[in-house]
Amino acid sequence: MFKRKILAEMISWKRRSRGRSALLIQGARRIGKSTTAEEFARREYKSYILIDFSKARQEVVRLFRDISDLDFFFLQLQLFYNVRLYERESLIIFDEVQLQPLARQAIKHLVADHRYDYLETGSLITLRKNIRDILIPSEEECLSMYPMDYEEFLWAKGDETTIPLLHECFSRGRGLGDVVHRKQMQGFRLYMLIGGMPQSVESYLSTNNFNQIDQVKRNILTLYENDFRKIDHSGRATQIFDAIPAELSKNTFRYQVSKIIEKQRASNVREIIADLQDSMTVLPAFRINDPGVGMSHYKDIDHFKLYLCDTGLFVTLAFKDRSFTENIIYEKLLHGKLPANLGYLYENIVAQTFRAGGNELFYFTFPSDTSNRTYEIDFLLPRKHKICPIEVKSSGYKKHASLDRFRTKYRERIQESYVLYTKDYAPSDMLKYVPVYMAQFL
Repeated sequence: MFKRKILAEMISWKRRSRGRSALLIQGARRIGKSTTAEEFARREYKSYILIDFSKARQEVVRLFRDISDLDFFFLQLQLFYNVRLYERESLIIFDEVQLQPLARQAIKHLVADHRYDYLETGSLITLRKNIRDILIPSEEECLSMYPMDYEEFLWAKGDETTIPLLHECFSRGRGLGDVVHRKQMQGFRLYMLIGGMPQSVESYLSTNNFNQIDQVKRNILTLYENDFRKIDHSGRATQIFDAIPAELSKNTFRYQVSKIIEKQRASNVREIIADLQDSMTVLPAFRINDPGVGMSHYKDIDHFKLYLCDTGLFVTLAFKDRSFTENIIYEKLLHGKLPANLGYLYENIVAQTFRAGGNELFYFTFPSDTSNRTYEIDFLLPRKHKICPIEVKSSGYKKHASLDRFRTKYRERIQESYVLYTKDYAPSDMLKYVPVYMAQFL
């Protein structure tokens, strides 16, 4: 069991709710929802029952067809699972609740009964697909769960000091010095390659073998692709997913659907993009038409970029044409020596970091006033009543024409401007140069 930040949010829910609501943990498959749910139950309750609907006995499933007699319902559950439930001291977990819509519908009555607490885990894409004929409980709070972030990755390695110290340096506007910075970049690139899927991290800690880590990630990607085929029999969702690294590497201003699926435009696949977003395996960034606070009101749903929820999976997907990603490729990526342009890889880790921090992903393009050139701002974050434009560099290169033009054009709307890059922290009067491993502090 790895230490996860969401556990603190779950404990906060328990103390705040006091049984007046159920909690739904939603997220992509294989990110650790079930494991975290059980850890929460062990820590916070006298007893718990976990009903895994992916393998629950039919006798258990049939109980949810009639919950008019809750005394009998709870008695049956305790007998099936050989667990005694204690009033206001026990938790019932509905794991993979998307597979049993009637169980989710029952939450309304179970919460009203108030004897026990209820926790659900599930994938949002199938939750929404399977709720057309049921009453959605209003007594349900939701938390989104993502792959392990960089701090959680360091915790898994036994390091609980690095992130607080980096945050202190960021807050003071101080660099680390070349030697320490290079060490931090190497550690962060290791996280980028392994990723934050708990199985990948476990494989790294137990084997330290990139081939085995890569196989774990390939298995997860195959699982995702099989899921996509279940909800889109045409195979278009899988095609769009598989092409994400290739599309980002082209450095175009949007995902070009017509290049992936013949005779299809972005407007033809809106439902598929929404499904991929709901799966939480894909992180869309939408272009906005007007950069300012309230950006969700100005997003263009047909102009978007797609990132993966986990940069470790992204690396493996990028080399999917090989039977496995050779150790030499991992070694070169780890030391920043792979010849290919890695800008899209750094964009993905920034997107992953921002989304895990609760930020929606938006970018902006605008034409030059004097030429045919189009400028692009990689990410925009709303902060207070202003915005922070962000440009991502895969090197220490400090030219940033797009950011300069944006600052001139929209100076009244800007709070801070950032370049996220691979060199040490270097503030200036106009903008801040921030190493990519500090992106979480923005």
